[in-house]
Amino acid sequence: MWPGRGDAATIRPIAAGSGLTEVENIARDGLMPTYLEDLTLRLSAAIAELPEDLRARQAKHLLAAQRDDGGFAGREGPSDLYYTGFALRSLAMLGELYGPPAERAAAFLRSRLSGQESIVDFLSLIYGASLLDSAAGIDVYSGADPNWREAVAGALEKLRRSDGGYAKGPEGIASSTYHTFLVLLCHQLIGYKPLEANSIVAFVRSQQCEEGGFREIRASKRAGTNPTAAAIGALKILDALDETTRRDTIEFLAEMQTDEGGLRANTRIPIADLLSTFTGLLTLEDLGGAAEIDLAAARRFASSLELERGGFRGAEWDPAHDVEYTFYGLGTLGLLTKYG
Repeated sequence: MWPGRGDAATIRPIAAGSGLTEVENIARDGLMPTYLEDLTLRLSAAIAELPEDLRARQAKHLLAAQRDDGGFAGREGPSDLYYTGFALRSLAMLGELYGPPAERAAAFLRSRLSGQESIVDFLSLIYGASLLDSAAGIDVYSGADPNWREAVAGALEKLRRSDGGYAKGPEGIASSTYHTFLVLLCHQLIGYKPLEANSIVAFVRSQQCEEGGFREIRASKRAGTNPTAAAIGALKILDALDETTRRDTIEFLAEMQTDEGGLRANTRIPIADLLSTFTGLLTLEDLGGAAEIDLAAARRFASSLELERGGFRGAEWDPAHDVEYTFYGLGTLGLLTKYG
């Protein structure tokens, strides 16, 4: 969910004839929404309360950003799964993921089914495919190896480390809070029940710092807004969020709000950004602590980053925009609609 590709394992799970061995423990019954599905439903309902002209402006901007190959790109370079994932999520939340744009996006995702992808990109692929199925009735996986889910689960387990979490890549020694969260999201989307969930919980809890937030890796000296959001997301998925953690995390995130109104990434960075504002606000709301920050100031901050022609900048100093920050902008403003 939160950005940061970095060094990551590559997964090649879906092409027919992959030859990977089957992994046991596939357990999803399709009845309970996953973390990402629940989040998309929440944000869709919230964004529907935003002004019609804002929603129309952002939808037009996103649709115009689609490339000829059906994908979406960042600020430079060709289409890729990461940015395509953010664009598809935004279009789905705006009720615009259907028809020819959806068909072109499905063609782009199918073109990447046999490639080797990082965990971040792979999550974008499978969740984008899920959105296209639910919003437009398009099956991206038609023709894929029927055992691809088991193959993916096996590839993900190769990242498991003795500390209980998951590393960024096969060469990683220690686990990453963010990538552990990503693996859990992937587990949900493929219907996989994680093995030894208690050890994952223990790893996540070990990442909490004295100030109440969570660090990204064991060697980090301080907690950050985005690792904290990932940690709380992981604990929610594993049904392991306790009251002490809830209170301490609320206190930490409340301290991340700056005079600009947004939230900063960590205590060493004095400037707020839209990513940290979205993840911090979402986490505060999940913990019942949104009222601990100045919500009106957060709204002003997010609104100030919207461009007249559509799109959102990442921060006050940011001269450009992309579909990733458009998602964060829409999500932030949507979450704030319930607070007047």
